[in-house]
Amino acid sequence: MADQTSCASGAPAVNHTASLDVADATPAKVEPDGSELRGDAFPRLVGNSAALRRVLGMVRVVAPSYATVLISGETGTGKELIAEALHKCSDRSSGPLVKVNCAAIPAGLLESELFGHERGAYTGAIARSIGRFERAHGGTLFLDEIGDLPLELQPKLLRVMQERQFERLGGAAPIHTDVRVICATHRNLLEMINERQFRADLFYRLSVFPIDLPPLRDRPEDIRLLAHHFAMDYAARMRKRITTISEEFMAVLAGHSWPGNVRELQNFIERSVILSTGAVLSGPPPGLLMSEDRTVRIPPLSGMSHEVASLRNSTLNSDAGRVCTLAEAEREHISEVVEMTNGLIAGKGGAAEVLGVPPSTLRNRMKKLGIKSCSRLGDNPKVLTEAAGSKQGFARHPS
Repeated sequence: MADQTSCASGAPAVNHTASLDVADATPAKVEPDGSELRGDAFPRLVGNSAALRRVLGMVRVVAPSYATVLISGETGTGKELIAEALHKCSDRSSGPLVKVNCAAIPAGLLESELFGHERGAYTGAIARSIGRFERAHGGTLFLDEIGDLPLELQPKLLRVMQERQFERLGGAAPIHTDVRVICATHRNLLEMINERQFRADLFYRLSVFPIDLPPLRDRPEDIRLLAHHFAMDYAARMRKRITTISEEFMAVLAGHSWPGNVRELQNFIERSVILSTGAVLSGPPPGLLMSEDRTVRIPPLSGMSHEVASLRNSTLNSDAGRVCTLAEAEREHISEVVEMTNGLIAGKGGAAEVLGVPPSTLRNRMKKLGIKSCSRLGDNPKVLTEAAGSKQGFARHPS
């Protein structure tokens, strides 16, 4: 679809995907509604929920202004797409959109990345470098993960926002800049202010126009549209013919809480398309381990009895509404393998061989996790100390 409708048009809902039938249901066909943001130049937003309409309405209102925008929302909600929409719908759309991920650049280099440096400003600075503020002149600078901006750099950013000028690192001449700043974060900046991790004056300067993005669980009516869109996209990329998503598959998608939001759904649909062997995506979907009640469902190991698999899942979910920790999951997994090998640790067919680790490493892990070598069907492995299991997880004590 090549609809080139401008941002100032009709209702703000955005629906962009080709038709894809759903088994035993009316074809889920989504038509363009005249609200696409600057046409094909913009990575399209998909959805028709009231929550998304509200956000896009705010985008349409603030985009033509020069106001600084602070986009907040959980990971995977599409903060960068909204920043792109703001730029594309503004009078600066012909200028550059420069992106900086404040969390991805080491703190010692971030000042130079933002403001540039002169030759000889520090060891290794063999030439002048132009910073992101200069590169974004006449356009938009998108500061992603602004909550990770080091505290010592925040006063300098505040000064640039207020005075529209800065100096390169190691330089003295002020450089004037004409840049619109858009920021995004998944962190609670007000809590960071209370913890003295973020400056209050910078927060109020950045949040002239705040936009809070809803998580996917608050816009469940968009899941079907997103699933169709991603399925069509990945099927085309992989040269697969997928024409239908079964209602069983769609029901599972609708029942999941999606803590990773749209990004998690996108990755999941990609994995499903990779694993598909026919024209129908059908359930149960592969790899979706957590249901709406946040109960952990781990597939059984090869050779494990149904009784042991049932015992494991009931053990992991003994506390209602609680997700098992990494140490608990590791303890359960090792215990299952030891039970499956009838307590054999070393040698051919032993637990160490099954797990792909040296026997000494496995014994050390079992000791740290409080696992006794015994059959789970005869006598469940006893936890020697709960503290040993919870405080000495694999992540902190790699073998």
